[in-house]
Amino acid sequence: MPKKLLIWSVIAFAGFYLFTQPANAADAVGGAFSAVGDAFGSVITFLTALFS
Repeated sequence: MPKKLLIWSVIAFAGFYLFTQPANAADAVGGAFSAVGDAFGSVITFLTALFS
């Protein structure tokens, strides 16, 4: 039950944040995707160096 409550609380907060500050929400999502892309690029660079 606490896990379900936590999930719904996060969804409610994300919805509230999206509707009250859409520009900041878009920046946050863009930053998250950028971080994931950078991490993926670093792993690829490491594997390329490892197997070359």
